[in-house]
Amino acid sequence: MSTIEQSVDVEVPVRTAYDQWTQFTEFPRFMKGVERIDQITDTRTHWRTSIGGVTREFDAEITEQRPDERIAWRTVDGPRQAGVVTFHRLAPGRTRVMLQMEYEPDGVVEKAGDALNIVQTRIKGDLDKFKEFIESRGAETGAWRGEVGQDPTR
Repeated sequence: MSTIEQSVDVEVPVRTAYDQWTQFTEFPRFMKGVERIDQITDTRTHWRTSIGGVTREFDAEITEQRPDERIAWRTVDGPRQAGVVTFHRLAPGRTRVMLQMEYEPDGVVEKAGDALNIVQTRIKGDLDKFKEFIESRGAETGAWRGEVGQDPTR
């Protein structure tokens, strides 16, 4: 497994940054390679990605969610990955968004890309695009304020 840790500071309140991050169907607007995300249930999403000429579809589930604090997920099928994004108030209108993710590169191309830090660079670029997206809007496109408790058996 490989680990990525990246962060970005955004000039919006914690609630705005968090609420936008709960709008998974909007991710293609700021995540390169994400073609589509369908919200299946409150805690399950279906992803279609195309990265480096490789198209994948997989499901992911939210394993923990606390409004304005954190969203954790893991894939259910397809590429193995899990992660958490956390939101930290720096000032009334400034938030640090921190992303930690573990993933397992599959195949020679992905393993080479991992060795060259291509995925880490992509994630940083996506966070920078999130910053541009939310700051240019100044408000979230929607919100889901529900909570998902962490399963103590995992």
